[in-house]
Amino acid sequence: MPSFATRFAPSPTGRLHRGHAFSALTAWEAARTAGGRFVLRIEDIDCARCRPEHEATILEDLAWLGLSWERPVRRQSEHMADYHQALERLRGRGLLYRDFRSRREIAQAAASAPHGFAAAASAGPHLPQSEAALLAEGRPFAWRLSMAAARCELGPAFDALSFTEQGAGPAGEHGLVPARPEVAGDIVLARKDVGVAYHLAVVVDDALQAITHVIRGQDLFEASGVQRLLQALLRLPEPVYRHHRLLTDAGGRRFAKRDRAQTLQELRAAGVTPAQLRAELGFPPL
Repeated sequence: MPSFATRFAPSPTGRLHRGHAFSALTAWEAARTAGGRFVLRIEDIDCARCRPEHEATILEDLAWLGLSWERPVRRQSEHMADYHQALERLRGRGLLYRDFRSRREIAQAAASAPHGFAAAASAGPHLPQSEAALLAEGRPFAWRLSMAAARCELGPAFDALSFTEQGAGPAGEHGLVPARPEVAGDIVLARKDVGVAYHLAVVVDDALQAITHVIRGQDLFEASGVQRLLQALLRLPEPVYRHHRLLTDAGGRRFAKRDRAQTLQELRAAGVTPAQLRAELGFPPL
């Protein structure tokens, strides 16, 4: 098995744009240079927003760019049992608690909290009545990871958590970077509308797919600390991280689906060739 394995993991909530192409090509070229594996993962646990038609265009766009990947493609929606098993391992060790507050209630608490959202989310369960009564009532809840419980379980290792950054974080972070997961507060790992959260699913997937290098944009740099904590708690392998710069438009705004950035499908329709786009993004021809 190659000692280098990386992945590109889009969510099928819209069509790919230049920023996605840059990230996919960065990971693919790294795998090709290292003689390693390139994995395509479809992160579709958000059933309310993900669409099969978007997944189809993702595959078309990546093939148009000249990329190849291992098959079968892993779709998160087909592997919920893996995530629930990891969730149960954490729950069984007393690392999770139920939070019955709505997003609005937490946002209101955050507005008055001295340290903002993380402080409001980390205050522990606020139960106006017994938990048993709320469960009997059918009140929806989220499972939160207790940072206090995680610190207690890991002991001094909690504060010593770090990750290896081979690229650069938003502030130029490089090398051995302190994880500092507590900054995120008591993060949600599961809720009724989604099932499991991104952080939990991604660390389970990376371990199961033997990913050695996580190559992605700087917008996900802050997620690394929480993911490093989950890896430690679940006793999963620790990958190396390599965050890359974010592509921006002429106005300095990064490409994003929500801003209706020009899609690869639109570029194809306009006659742009894969070679032209690769050159524009700074990659050599195939």
